[in-house]
Order: sequence, then C-alpha cells, then structure tokens
Amino acid sequence: MIHVRAHRPHEATAIEHLFRSVFSASEGAAEGRRIGTLVQNLTATLPADDVLGFVAAGQDVIVGAILFSRLQYPEDVDVFMLSPVAVHPDRQGEGVGQRLITAGLQALKERGIAVVVTYGDPSFYAKVGFQPASPDTLPPPLVLSQPEGWLAQSLTSDDLPSLSRPARCVDAFNDPVYW
Repeated sequence: MIHVRAHRPHEATAIEHLFRSVFSASEGAAEGRRIGTLVQNLTATLPADDVLGFVAAGQDVIVGAILFSRLQYPEDVDVFMLSPVAVHPDRQGEGVGQRLITAGLQALKERGIAVVVTYGDPSFYAKVGFQPASPDTLPPPLVLSQPEGWLAQSLTSDDLPSLSRPARCVDAFNDPVYW
C-alpha cells in the first residue's frame, strides 16, 4: 500500500535519485541530471518555510515525490509553486501523482497559503484543480517558453489575484532553462 506523507530530511538522496532516474528515463540523461541537481538544491539549501516536499512510499521505498517552493510577489500574497513532481514508471497511471499533489495542496492550505502555481501539462493539472493563468495577471519569475503551461489555483474562497510585477523564485529555479 502506498502512503503519502511529508518528506524527511534524511530522504533527500533517495528523492534526488528518484527524480534523476524518472526524468532520465523519460527525457534523457541530461534532463535527468538537470532535474536531479534542481531537486538536490531545493532539498538541501532552502529553509523549511520556503520548500515543502512530500513522498509516496510503500514498504519504505519512495515511488513518488513532489516539491513546492515559495514565490515572492511584491504584493502581499502567499504563493507557492508546485514543481517538480515524479512518479516511478512502474507506478505511473495509478493516481500516485494526483495523491501527492492533493496532499501537498491540503498542507499548503492549512498553512494559510493563498495561491499555488505550476508550469506543466494543462490536461494533467486540471484534474487537481489548476486552471490556466495569464502571465499578464500572474507574472512568472522568468519568461515562459510555453505560456499555455502556466497554471494556478486559489486555495481560498477568493479568485486568483491580479498581480502587477513578476515573482521572485528561489535561487534553484532562477535559470531560464526551467522556464
């Protein structure tokens, strides 16, 4: 049985390995190394208030993981970004990714976070409540190569805010290659 829970600091290497292997298998070795390094930077260098991670594990084996990191807008709105997410190929199609996202969104909501954004496949993320977000009203930190993948959802009863200036992302994401 798979259980979703907050990641534990001693699992950072296993989480990095999962991301590296999943992205290497689907996108090639270079992308696997790039995402593995990103995950290492997110889990090793950020304060706990700026990054949250969750794992899906069964029998002490991590089969999925997700990370959320803070975006800082000049306006006083608490925003986190969902990225990256990985599920072992043997467990894909079982709803593990959706369970990870749902658990993470609930934890962020309980912390009083107002908005979560992600940059990915609109058809997948729509299943967990994300909707297209205009870069004009919810500016990303850097220029998007595929603006249709910029998605968001409010974790409150309010509509998505309209923000005037780009967010500042954590250093690990401050590279155009991710955008």
